[in-house]
Amino acid sequence: MLTLAHFLTLGAILFSIGVAGIFLNRKNIIILLMSIELMLLAVNMNFIAFSRFLDNMDGQVFVFFILTVAAAEAAIGLAILVVLFRNRQTIDVEEIDRLKG
Repeated sequence: MLTLAHFLTLGAILFSIGVAGIFLNRKNIIILLMSIELMLLAVNMNFIAFSRFLDNMDGQVFVFFILTVAAAEAAIGLAILVVLFRNRQTIDVEEIDRLKG
């Protein structure tokens, strides 16, 4: 039988992996975006676990809003990366901070 502690532990592990991905890899923007998505999915899993174990649908409804924002963030982020790669021929994070503006 899976308890709430199992789901929360798994969510904490996934969130920690996402944070580690952000801090350990500061070169590749795609991996940074993937780490942010992993952190959002870990939070969503915690919302669903609490919602299920408390017999309340509010957490599951809130997850739909988070998934919508995450999908929009991923689409806009990848579109910006495509434009950036076409102009600079690189997606290196250190090159992005040298943009004119």
